[in-house]
Amino acid sequence: MSVTTFRLPPLQLSRRDAVIGGAASLLLPQFAQGQTRLDITQGNVAPLPIAIPNFVAGTPADGDVGTGVTQVITNNLKRSGLFAPIDQAAFIEKIANIDTAPQFQSWKTINAQALVTGRMTRQPDGRLKAEFRLWDVPSGQQLTGQQYFTSPEYWRRIAHIISDQIYERLTGEKGYFDSRVVFVDETGPKERRVKRLALMDQDGANVRYLTRGADLVLTPRFSPSTQEITYMEFGQGDPRVYLFNVETGQREIVGNFPGMSFSPRFSPDGQRVVMSLQQGGNSNLFVMDLRSKSTTRLTDTPAIDTSPSYAPDGTRLCFESDRGGKPQIYIMPATGGPAQRISFGEGSYSTPVWSPRGDYIAFTKQGGGQFSIGIMKTDGSGERILTSGFHNEGPTFAPNGRVLMFFRDPGGNSGPSLYTVDISGRNEQRVPTPGFASDPAWSPLLS
Repeated sequence: MSVTTFRLPPLQLSRRDAVIGGAASLLLPQFAQGQTRLDITQGNVAPLPIAIPNFVAGTPADGDVGTGVTQVITNNLKRSGLFAPIDQAAFIEKIANIDTAPQFQSWKTINAQALVTGRMTRQPDGRLKAEFRLWDVPSGQQLTGQQYFTSPEYWRRIAHIISDQIYERLTGEKGYFDSRVVFVDETGPKERRVKRLALMDQDGANVRYLTRGADLVLTPRFSPSTQEITYMEFGQGDPRVYLFNVETGQREIVGNFPGMSFSPRFSPDGQRVVMSLQQGGNSNLFVMDLRSKSTTRLTDTPAIDTSPSYAPDGTRLCFESDRGGKPQIYIMPATGGPAQRISFGEGSYSTPVWSPRGDYIAFTKQGGGQFSIGIMKTDGSGERILTSGFHNEGPTFAPNGRVLMFFRDPGGNSGPSLYTVDISGRNEQRVPTPGFASDPAWSPLLS
């Protein structure tokens, strides 16, 4: 998909607009320089009231796509838990032209702190032109403005890109909406589940299936640097580790591994895959260079070492090992060497994954009859349980490191579903999928 981006210049406000905005900003000392900004590093963030009127139709035929883009942006920001989109029924001003300044007093009256205006226009060459402006209502200032050109079928992706722009400008953090999730789609009765590899947008839209379900697929993982996936497949004979290119649909075998292999995961540069290979009653970590296909052994213990995950800078690995008696989280140099245990709480720890920000390691914790999803700092301090239940497992970080996705299986005759939760432990949300779903892995940002 091709998206061409241009910055929209700020509108020139009249002296009256500027005076109203300046006067209002004096009443809001909590916002630096009179501009609305969310500090999401603090504990409890009150969602920011934001107004998102329907995008204006550049031509009469563009009304539906304008409404669709508005709905996707609204849903993205609302699901983040950081924004409170205002009901359109409360709007006083009807936005008819995004090239003139809004009537800021009308938006202050309904307590909007930020305002998004936009327009969708089909071009003579068939492309879609999307424009938006983000306004700081208290100060009457335009915070950002962009225009994009793309094929009409990619309107949802444009909505995600605009959502990321709004998120970043108002929080100071990169967004995560223009991203995808690979997961295992599960259908059929519990004892005969068909498991297919599936891909969707982070909000559950645009689901497509990457495998047909003839063979069992497990542990799909995205490359941190490309739109490539590595996963395991159990068919006839030995388990295989595959690479799948999302853009081209091409699939290649990384290798056939006698016995059993587990949890393949990419290095940050996408040039290597680290995995666990079973040999007899134990398993050790190995890394394979994807160009030369040469394999290097990283651990050599009589224990079960599995679930390796690289630090973002590629210098270290976290992994799960029962070398101390029960599964715990360890860290070691990415080239092998002495490992240091970092988890010391009650119960056992598994499925560690390093945050793309480098600041946390997420994990599954089992104890007291419950499975919990939690995070800890990379030295093991600051452990925080985000959610607990009958069976929660398999955390994966959003590209900005602020949100986790995981799967939950309530037991009985039902099956697993995907959920997201903020790293603060708030705003738990179910992610819609066509059927049962497990083992999610979040992609890097597409744009």
